[in-house]
Amino acid sequence: MATELLCLHRPISLFRNPLPKVIQATPLTLKLRCSVSTENVSFTETETEARRSANYEPNSWDYDYLLSSDTDESIEVYKDKAKKLEAEVRREINNEKAEFLTLLELIDNVQRLGLGYRFESDIRRALDRFVSSGGFDGVTKTSLHATALSFRLLRQHGFEVSQEAFSGFKDQNGNFLENLKEDTKAILSLYEASFLALEGENILDEAKVFAISHLKELSEEKIGKELAEQVNHALELPLHRRTQRLEAVWSIEAYRKKEDANQVLLELAILDYNMIQSVYQRDLRETSRWWRRVGLATKLHFARDRLIESFYWAVGVAFEPQYSDCRNSVAKMFSFVTIIDDIYDVYGTLDELELFTDAVERWDVNAINDLPDYMKLCFLALYNTINEIAYDNLKDKGENILPYLTKAWADLCNAFLQEAKWLYNKSTPTFDDYFGNAWKSSSGPLQLIFAYFAVVQNIKKEEIENLQKYHDIISRPSHIFRLCNDLASASAEIARGETANSVSCYMRTKGISEELATESVMNLIDETWKKMNKEKLGGSLFAKPFVETAINLARQSHCTYHNGDAHTSPDELTRKRVLSVITEPILPFER
Repeated sequence: MATELLCLHRPISLFRNPLPKVIQATPLTLKLRCSVSTENVSFTETETEARRSANYEPNSWDYDYLLSSDTDESIEVYKDKAKKLEAEVRREINNEKAEFLTLLELIDNVQRLGLGYRFESDIRRALDRFVSSGGFDGVTKTSLHATALSFRLLRQHGFEVSQEAFSGFKDQNGNFLENLKEDTKAILSLYEASFLALEGENILDEAKVFAISHLKELSEEKIGKELAEQVNHALELPLHRRTQRLEAVWSIEAYRKKEDANQVLLELAILDYNMIQSVYQRDLRETSRWWRRVGLATKLHFARDRLIESFYWAVGVAFEPQYSDCRNSVAKMFSFVTIIDDIYDVYGTLDELELFTDAVERWDVNAINDLPDYMKLCFLALYNTINEIAYDNLKDKGENILPYLTKAWADLCNAFLQEAKWLYNKSTPTFDDYFGNAWKSSSGPLQLIFAYFAVVQNIKKEEIENLQKYHDIISRPSHIFRLCNDLASASAEIARGETANSVSCYMRTKGISEELATESVMNLIDETWKKMNKEKLGGSLFAKPFVETAINLARQSHCTYHNGDAHTSPDELTRKRVLSVITEPILPFER
């Protein structure tokens, strides 16, 4: 019997020249339309002054959209069905008679399929039961797969488990047993577990090297197509560093190929994915209306118009359906960041940039009188948007967050200004000087501060104080953001004459080749992840939802910059990913 599909819409027509439809859906047409101002206003009053150009690719999306939609009503029809399926899966997770390995693999599948947020308390209770009954000690004596899987799941959920669990799989010389490589599933589990390592955990470092070397030797002829796809997917990017929604759609397609797939779990995953996708479309319509009203993209033609990419980024940062406010806030801020970054990097003169920075620091609407026309428009749009966000928070939560939001923007603009000074002076800073500024100019701290106020319901004074000091949970994801961005954009920035980049600064400071500098930057990313993993082991100052949001920013950085700068120059792969996450529903399966 064919499962009913939650298809509330056709895929949104986002491209001016659309890609071929990968998935066909049903009747409701949803489009997005970009406003085009009828006013003939020019912001190039200084035409006699030479302005640089980065030759950015123009926006390739079509913002046509319907201003009304019945998707919310349609979602209600499927909630009852999802509730029944959810109850069945919950019973399986809470089955105290289930074998531990069966339970662990169920939890792993639930999370990979994007359903973890539905079963957080159930998973926690199941893992508590597993640990308290001596389950972890038991599995470490059985198989490498069971040990690695349980280790990874426990660390993901904040349990402190020792790397010594893997000592039993090493020989007398301290090397991992060679016969382990015959079990590909176990080696793959070991590989994924190794990315939950903390600083100084040498056994896990050795496990990663051991696993990678053996996984790279495997061929489809030896292990079969299905397992080969899993290995290649993992080697491209480990599970711990992948974004939730992209991993969910990949995992659903992979899981449905399994002969022993849990059909109830699969049906719920498909239903849930399509329901959440409809929430994203509602959010995107709201954000697109705002972007059309702001009108910056039609006025500042030198800058990148990246609303869709910014919204897609925001989905990676906060994918759960209840975080619409967070997605909209982060998408708006990243859209502003993209345009203002281009003002500092490309278009503005140093004198203009200093005026704009001063205006943001003062946060006084009268400051626009000192700005050139193109900056007036940008500043006033930013001013109104930030004040509106602060007003909504004051109205809904009773907290005046405007000082924190404006400080975040002042810090970002000062970081942008420092980079502009290096560029105008044609100076290459040391790596330490560059990076001390660059992780802030990534916009990671700003985005996470806005995300905090959108995700957290009970704002605490101690948390706010640490936000302003850029606590580790703010700075470390931002480090990864900057390093991933720099790895992807180094060549283009050097071509534009920009001398400040992690790779180029490391080369100059250490006197090494580009290849070695790139390798060093990649090692810095790995070491930063180890530090960040500590935040998941309990005792964090911040609530779990925000900790996960911060870590998700690092994950989205990997996604966006893994194969180039997909924010600045989105390619066909990026566009397909956007479609799969935001517009293309997953087809039903046959029972």
